[in-house]
Amino acid sequence: MEKQPVSDTFFKLIDEHKAIIYKICNSYCNNKGDREDLAQEIIYQLWKSADRFKEEYKFSTWMYRVALNVAISFYRKEKRSKEIISFPEHAIDVEDSSHTTKTTEENINLLQHFINELNELDRALMLLYLDEKSYHEIADILGITETNVATKISRVKEKLKQKFLTINQ
Repeated sequence: MEKQPVSDTFFKLIDEHKAIIYKICNSYCNNKGDREDLAQEIIYQLWKSADRFKEEYKFSTWMYRVALNVAISFYRKEKRSKEIISFPEHAIDVEDSSHTTKTTEENINLLQHFINELNELDRALMLLYLDEKSYHEIADILGITETNVATKISRVKEKLKQKFLTINQ
């Protein structure tokens, strides 16, 4: 049995939540071509699995889950080199770039570098955490328990803190 044509509602939802796709593609791919390929694959997988979307969940939560699973598979399959994560603008409070100190810029670059060294799950976890998702939302998206989310975030933050301490000694 063939799938029904993609509805206008589907395209509208994708358009409303396209920032999720951009954020994930920027986090897992370094060059424009790979980002475009990944975005197409994410949209295709969303369309393919649209009939499994449960309306009791938020669309954005379901979309994050599908998109992150596709990105992680894409990343592993292509054996990509370490990528640079694009942080959400609100994740790093810098009032005015002209007032940003050199130390702050260096620390932001170091943080991006350290997060890029994390495994795919921890990287996804930090992407969602920096996007200010609740532990409940992160758990739904990644398919792990809230307790596991809290534990993993705590461990990753401690790992990142230790890396900063090592650099600053």
